[in-house]
Parts: sequence; structure tokens; C-alpha cells
Amino acid sequence: MTTIQIEAPDGPIDALLSVPQGDGPWPGVVVIHDAVGYGPDNELISRRIAQAGYLALTPNLYARGGRARCITRVMRELLTKRGRALDDILAARDHLQSMPECTGRVGIAGFCMGGGFSLIMSPKGFGASAPFYGTPLPRNLSETLDGACPIVASFGSRDPLGVGAPKKFREVTAAKGITTDIKAYPGAGHSFANQLPAQPLLRVVGFGYNRAAADDAWDRVFAFFGEHLGDTT
Repeated sequence: MTTIQIEAPDGPIDALLSVPQGDGPWPGVVVIHDAVGYGPDNELISRRIAQAGYLALTPNLYARGGRARCITRVMRELLTKRGRALDDILAARDHLQSMPECTGRVGIAGFCMGGGFSLIMSPKGFGASAPFYGTPLPRNLSETLDGACPIVASFGSRDPLGVGAPKKFREVTAAKGITTDIKAYPGAGHSFANQLPAQPLLRVVGFGYNRAAADDAWDRVFAFFGEHLGDTT
């Protein structure tokens, strides 16, 4: 795992790159961090994706000023579906596709805020999208998903930010004929795949790691990516 610089329309940004062991080429996955940004949990997630046989590249959406200065802008861009953050995500996709180690097939995965970006970017030239608890769902969801790639979505039934989200997501994607694998995990809440344990109070109100749900969700994601991004070597 290493930190690299990638070129983006508004200038270079740093990104975390994890490469599988062995000889490629491999499919790629652009990983979108949650609102916390870079951290040990993101490194664990990137390592997990690489161990499954995918190049994992996480662009730092807070590269131009840090979390305190950038989070409001990035969240606004998520809501409006345009802006610098979206350009940075596409730059990460293009960087992966330019790498000789990449097959050229690239998916996207994201968590919380990143799950929202994974949804709104699903029509933007990715082979598959894996939003984890991307709640609340984007406004105008049906319009947002016009031309979306196949989506494997994972929700926590105890997520206080996602009441009704799995049902609505199933209805919209079914009406649009989008290939999906959608699952809501009973007993799991928001951030159930974030491997760093939440404080007890956060677990009570529906936040925190759930290993059984996380392991099952990752199994589904990698099976889905294997089908839609091609076999890993």
C-alpha cells in the first residue's frame, strides 16, 4: 500500500493505492472514503479489496485543504451531483485504466458519504458499483440512476439514516431494469463494514461494526465484481 499522486482537472491530489500480490493485470476499484476521510479503517478496506485481487485506489477528496475545510464542499457536491469531488473520482478511474497492471475494467465502492458517491457515479463509466449504506439515498433517485451500471448494495436494517432505503432502492432499480444485488442486514446499522469498533453509545443508536454482516457483504461484492468486472488473476 502506498500513497501516490494522480492528475485531476483542478490539479494533482493524493490517493491511496493497494496492489494485489502476484502478476496482473487485475480489474480496478475506485474506493470512496466516508466523511471521516483517510484513516486506519480505510487502509484496512483497501487491503481487503487488494487481497481479493483488485487494484484499489482511494482518491483523497479532502486533498485541497483537509477535512475541516473541505467536508462542507464535498457534501454539497454529493447533493448537487457536480463539482470537484466528482472530477477527482473520475480522475481516479482514469488513472487506474491507464495503469499497465489494470485490465481496464473498473468498479467503484464507497461507504456512507462514499456510498452516496458510488450511487451517483454509477452511470459514469464504471463496470459495477458497490455502495455500502449510502444513506440517505440521493434525491431524484430514479433520475440519478439513468444509465447506471450493475449495483451491489448493502444496507443495515438498524441504520437510522436509511429508514425505508432498501425498499425504495429495490423499487427504483427494478423499474429501471438495473442489474442489482440488494441486501439489508437485520441487526446491522450504519457503518457496519467499518472495521474499527464504534463507541458503545453509537452502537446503541444504530452505528458500528458488525463482522458477520460485513463478511457477508464483502463476499457478495467480490462475487458481483467477479461477474461484472471480469475474473481476477
